Amino acid sequence: MNDQVGLANEDSAFVNTQRFQDIKTAAYDNLLTRIEELGAEFGRWSRAAIQQFVNLDVDGFVRLRRIPLNENEVRLIADALTKELAGLGPLEDLLADPDVEDILINGYNDVFVSRHGVLQRETLRFTDNNHLLRIVRRILAPLGRRLDESNPMVDARLPDGGRLNVVIEPLAVDGPMVSIRKFRRDPLKPSDLRQLGTLNDELFVLLENAVKARCNILISGGTSSGKTSLLNALAFFLPENERVVTVEDTAELSLNHPHVVRLESRIGSFEGTGVVTIRDLIRNSLRMRPDRIIVGEVRGAEVLEMLQAMNTGHDGSMATIHANTPRECLHRIEMLAGFAGFQGSESSLRRQIAGAIDFIVQIGRLSSGRRRIVSITEITGVGDNIITTQELYRHESFSGPDGEEKDRWVSLGIQPHSPKLKKMRPMTSNGDHTQKRI
Repeated sequence: MNDQVGLANEDSAFVNTQRFQDIKTAAYDNLLTRIEELGAEFGRWSRAAIQQFVNLDVDGFVRLRRIPLNENEVRLIADALTKELAGLGPLEDLLADPDVEDILINGYNDVFVSRHGVLQRETLRFTDNNHLLRIVRRILAPLGRRLDESNPMVDARLPDGGRLNVVIEPLAVDGPMVSIRKFRRDPLKPSDLRQLGTLNDELFVLLENAVKARCNILISGGTSSGKTSLLNALAFFLPENERVVTVEDTAELSLNHPHVVRLESRIGSFEGTGVVTIRDLIRNSLRMRPDRIIVGEVRGAEVLEMLQAMNTGHDGSMATIHANTPRECLHRIEMLAGFAGFQGSESSLRRQIAGAIDFIVQIGRLSSGRRRIVSITEITGVGDNIITTQELYRHESFSGPDGEEKDRWVSLGIQPHSPKLKKMRPMTSNGDHTQKRI
């Protein structure tokens, strides 16, 4: 076991040297000459065939140039070149790592990776910015997206459901800026979130009842706080006989449901024609006989259509929004509605918001990287021209006997006000609803 660890450390040390990069670059140039001689035949080869071809060519290249490398170092160069020719080069291992959540590249030699909510610098690097751009364009080619000086900013969805954002010169000063957000192949279930400590049993039961009772839920949180994962998890509570329409800017949701219609916005052509916004899609989704509408993220004028849908019979809809607290979430909705050209008064807008949204679930990423539901707040109405709320649960961190940071959710002892949940409470003998906690 120790021998294997030591060998892995030696491999990593060699791969991260300038010598490795120089030899790999020279061997790559030699390979390109051989590939040009093969012509179209090379394009029909399988990955296994390419691996065998690279192994033989690199071995011959090292022997001919008399480069002092051992067998393991030759293998490492051959593996890197196979990934370069048949895959995505240095990115391939990171994209295959299930623990990696985000890959952030600030120029060819500055790579950061987020694992379990913690961002750390990665030793991986590219040969130069041209090498990095070559890999990025290989990712974009099957997606039909262009990246050049006239179109220096691209946002795209990867085939596995991840998201890629690239900014290059002249907008990016220090080289290509690449951001890759990965998503799990198997979405987290509510039970997984409970096991990970994102919520406890009481919150689990409340959210399950809220979804099944067709409450409208807004998931609020900051960047990389787990909003999409929580929304995916809540979808496990949806009844199977309902038709669900999802509307997203970049399709990220992967709902575990038998009847899902996925809609994705379109940025349009280079000339600016053919644009289809989230607002257009929500408006059209109302004609598609949805039982529930799920908006991946509310960030613009679509907020008006979302509120109207929630107020006109599409109960049980859900969405995410960027905000740091439930109150800021409400302010952001008002601001977005104002930017969208809402024509009514401030009081009418607030009544519409209060009538549309039942619960705001605030999720956050703690300094340790752990993601936790930090608050569940119910919208109870409008009073004195202010949207009134009541916080049902609040997250607190505390230190255990061994100094380990632990979680608890404090119940404020208030029962949900929504009539949608009232019918799910047990009845007393005289027919009144009891105040038993849901």
